[in-house]
Amino acid sequence: MTDAFPDSSDFVVVGAGLAGAATAWQLALQGHDVTIVERSVPAAHDGSSHGSARIFRYAYPDEFYTRAVQESKVLWDELDRASGLHLITPFGAVDYGPERQPEHLARVLAGAGVEHELLSAAEARERWPQFSFDTPVLWHPGAGVIDAESSVNAMINQAMKQGARLLTGWNVARVERRGTGYRVHSAAGEAIDAGNVVVSAGGWLPSLLGQLDLPAGFLAGLPEITVRQEQAFHFRYRDPDGAAWPTFIHKSAAIQTYGLPGGRDAGFAGQKVAEYNGGGLIPSAAEQTGLVDPDNRRRVVDYVQKYLPGLDPEPYAETTCLFTNTPHDDFLVDRADGITILSPCSGHGAKFAPLIGQWAAGLATGAADVPARFRPATTLLERTSP
Repeated sequence: MTDAFPDSSDFVVVGAGLAGAATAWQLALQGHDVTIVERSVPAAHDGSSHGSARIFRYAYPDEFYTRAVQESKVLWDELDRASGLHLITPFGAVDYGPERQPEHLARVLAGAGVEHELLSAAEARERWPQFSFDTPVLWHPGAGVIDAESSVNAMINQAMKQGARLLTGWNVARVERRGTGYRVHSAAGEAIDAGNVVVSAGGWLPSLLGQLDLPAGFLAGLPEITVRQEQAFHFRYRDPDGAAWPTFIHKSAAIQTYGLPGGRDAGFAGQKVAEYNGGGLIPSAAEQTGLVDPDNRRRVVDYVQKYLPGLDPEPYAETTCLFTNTPHDDFLVDRADGITILSPCSGHGAKFAPLIGQWAAGLATGAADVPARFRPATTLLERTSP
């Protein structure tokens, strides 16, 4: 039964993954009263922000995102200083493949002033003999690997130092409007009154949207949000003492893959390799099975045999994870009344986490707006209003 006198907070942040933790950190830094509610624990294993290996990179075909990475890196450095940690390990990155267009990426990086080098396939094979490159290769040394779990915990710790509180095992069932604010209800019958709510529920967002007391017009203007159960495989280095392994993205008409040093997740013994959007669609994170698709494993093993001769093509570890996607791979940072919806979608949000938190905090407080491309429902309502 719900407490007749529930707790209250100026801001309730739903979800303690990368985006939720970043938003709570930014709100708390601004002096707001913040409560974080998390259905499990921060960076939970069945969410999108677990583990120690996410790619940090500047190479994007859209200059907007490259510039945004530069902004985000300033905040990552701020978090490092505040926490005393080094959350991004530099490895550099190689981008190649006929659909990846490394020449175009090089032009974007040049325009943004990001250090890079464009190599022929032969030059790149000489530098990294563990790869079989099939096109020119973009190299940018500023890329690296984010420790996602440590980053979540660092941001939550910083938020709590500023007075925020964290409630774990608090599974949000619905949000209802009450007066000028909201009441957030848990599945266990607990409740918190909030002036504002930020919902950063990851792969649980599709099933939660209808329980948030949002205006019908706003809901209708949101893009389709889909969830995939992705798979990642770890392959041992044939020569652990050989050439250093960078992160990579390889895109052809047949398959798009990415890889990165697996870090703690893989016992520091190999490269994490996955097919981008290679997993099957599921209605929401609640329906994930944790089972690896044999066809996906076969495709990735075949890829490793063909393009990554420096790896033993037999995976020694494998896992599933969640990708929450929008149709055009843009993020969702939109607001209706006092509810902010936050989804750093499409498998590339980790590197932007501190910046997404800053955007979301600005939007939730009314202190700043976010790029219009991330506010599709608001933009549609403004365009169609009389």
